[in-house]
Amino acid sequence: MALLDVRDLNVRFATQEGAVHAVNGVSFALEAGETLGIVGESGSGKSQLAFSILGLLAANGRASGSVAFEGREILNLPETQLNKIRADRIAMVFQDPMTALNPYMRISDQMAETLMQHKGLSKRDAVAQAVVMLDAVKIPDAKNRVRLFPHEFSGGMRQRVMIAMALLCKPDVLIADEPTTALDVTVQAQIMDLLGELRRELGMATVLITHDLGVVAGFCERAIVMYGGQVMEQSPIDPLFAQPTHPYTRGLLAALPRLDANSTMTPIRGNPPNMTGAPTGCPFCPRCDFVEDICAVKMPPLTTFGAGRARACHRPIEEVAA
Repeated sequence: MALLDVRDLNVRFATQEGAVHAVNGVSFALEAGETLGIVGESGSGKSQLAFSILGLLAANGRASGSVAFEGREILNLPETQLNKIRADRIAMVFQDPMTALNPYMRISDQMAETLMQHKGLSKRDAVAQAVVMLDAVKIPDAKNRVRLFPHEFSGGMRQRVMIAMALLCKPDVLIADEPTTALDVTVQAQIMDLLGELRRELGMATVLITHDLGVVAGFCERAIVMYGGQVMEQSPIDPLFAQPTHPYTRGLLAALPRLDANSTMTPIRGNPPNMTGAPTGCPFCPRCDFVEDICAVKMPPLTTFGAGRARACHRPIEEVAA
């Protein structure tokens, strides 16, 4: 039995223009201790997928399908029951720590609140545990800095604080939503190294949500490539990079900067799809170099073709991967 089992997950948002279909029939399983990357451009449905698992959708959002954690259905559980799972069993690091942290509360109070609620610790013991975790994420002088407010930390240090808060209860699953967004390259590398070190130390499963395939390559064992709210390809990391079999995955890899002397970055032409209204056909077909007539009217099924590999494309693998 998988630790986290997501089946046919759909997320819809009611708007004045019509229903926005943010996630469409996504399925995956996460094993204990595994690192899974969910990759795609902004607007591909990655974050809404994560928010729906934890019951954090906006008020106009609705999720359907199944999300089982240790065999127990948790999708759309009442808030009181979800609160027992959030932070304690499944935790999340948000992409913007300045908006995720309460600017009016000291870091000590925000971190202590989590431990007091989930572990029943006294305020004194909770703050002491907070200092230990801030030390673990390499916050200098954690004993004194725990009393500071969020604005008194740099962007990279705020992200470390967010990671520390997420790991306070030693969760079984950590979902990291674009954890290096808006950080410079050096700090990005430090944050990813830190996440890897803590994952190995705590033995937790990790879901990394990102638009950057380069980050996924160095951190994850397996990846799901999403576009237009749907899974385009899923694969273990090595074969995904060695032989991408979906045109969108190939496009993402071609857009990555490389160190080869004669290499060039080739952007994907066109723009992401409008997600309003029920999807028809493959959402990537207007931007695809391998498009056929059938692509506009029928979404190809996600078809398994190798060990742990699957793709959703009408064109034969040998034509795309050549």
